[in-house]
Amino acid sequence: MAIQRKTSSPKPASTRSKNSAAAPNAAATPVKIALLGFGTVGSSVARVLASAKLPGVVLTHIFNRNVERKRSSDAAKCVPASVVWTEDFNEILNSDVQIVVELMGGLDPAESWLKKSFAAGKSVVTANKQLIAYRGASLFRLAAKNGVQLVHGAAVAGGVPVIPGILQGLSGDQITRISGIVNGTCNYILSRMESGAEYADVLADAQALGYAEANPSADVDGFDARAKLCILSRIALHAELDPDAVATQTISTIEAVDFAYARELGCTIRQVSRAQLDAKAKLVHARVAPMLVPQSSPIAWSHGTQNMVVTSGRFGGDVVFSGHGAGGEPTAVAVVSDILAVAQKSVAVDLPVRRREVTGEFLAPHYLRFVVDDKPGIVAAIAGALAEVGANIDSLLQRPGHTKQRLPFVITTEPCLTSTIEKAVAAIAKMPCMLESPLCLQILAPDDKAE
Repeated sequence: MAIQRKTSSPKPASTRSKNSAAAPNAAATPVKIALLGFGTVGSSVARVLASAKLPGVVLTHIFNRNVERKRSSDAAKCVPASVVWTEDFNEILNSDVQIVVELMGGLDPAESWLKKSFAAGKSVVTANKQLIAYRGASLFRLAAKNGVQLVHGAAVAGGVPVIPGILQGLSGDQITRISGIVNGTCNYILSRMESGAEYADVLADAQALGYAEANPSADVDGFDARAKLCILSRIALHAELDPDAVATQTISTIEAVDFAYARELGCTIRQVSRAQLDAKAKLVHARVAPMLVPQSSPIAWSHGTQNMVVTSGRFGGDVVFSGHGAGGEPTAVAVVSDILAVAQKSVAVDLPVRRREVTGEFLAPHYLRFVVDDKPGIVAAIAGALAEVGANIDSLLQRPGHTKQRLPFVITTEPCLTSTIEKAVAAIAKMPCMLESPLCLQILAPDDKAE
């Protein structure tokens, strides 16, 4: 994992404490931990806690459905014999556990578990991105009301400390834009396609390796990344967004030929999550979509399951967080770091957050790929449809080796608004020569603007 910054590197959350003398005392009276969930991440957290022998914390309880099956698994061999295994969440609530680690995922019943934990005086560490994205604001208020903490450093980018890095290391800046790759599954698929593989084949490999679910929609259609973008918007832009209002676009329509054209344009293709604060309009421009990314951009350098987040600050400039975001062990590192932060009474910077309206509108150049039954006048008709809405053509690319009966070619546009290009594409899609719906991708540029 690497963190690159034009100035000094952010300090991790675990190094800051209201009372630095509290940490040594923790070894004498260990803070008791309960895990909710013993899946990929939960078992990795147990293994890190057991192998690292961290002072001041001790795992005492594990909650899971079908707990005997989990208890007899190979992953459970690292768990000390003193740990209590249970299927009854009330056993956790009624215990002297001080930190509940929620790793089950989803909104229900996780939300009720967190509320009950707060009421019982227990702090919570979670990696649940959907819960924090949709219910975070109310849960943070409830935790504060009960005098406990809710920490979620593993909810975005797994083992990359982007959340504590922003909260602790960049809170003094005024961040105006965040962008990057926060879904390792999509990054694996697209970086494999960059080498010539077809989407369906790579998706099947990702499923076989456990990177993608049997139903991959949450990843490939952008919903997972959307939740993470909303979490980042809250901590970086201090903007509370409705995740359902954030525009998403699937990567499933990307084909190998698009990477060939992208290379001719000096770009590659990545699923990019981006949000930009518009202070004058008091709203946030946000979108999760596959985009053409210039090879000179740090975002283009991320391959496989790596994650990368770039923050742009008014005073500190650009800061790049990168590393392995997916997998049990990288995520477990973030979870255990959060456990230690809570146990040692570290306190994150708390800045005001405002509810903001969100729009998917950006001013950017666009990549349009068409597949047509080639006939005279097609380019003129497309140019006319673009001119009708005020969009200008920047370039036209046509690779050899395709039949006229099914001819792919690409047009790029000068910067125009998202709504403008969408209106033109809708009209072009109705042309009789079109064999497929046109593919429209934004081209990411350093000076992209939100309008």
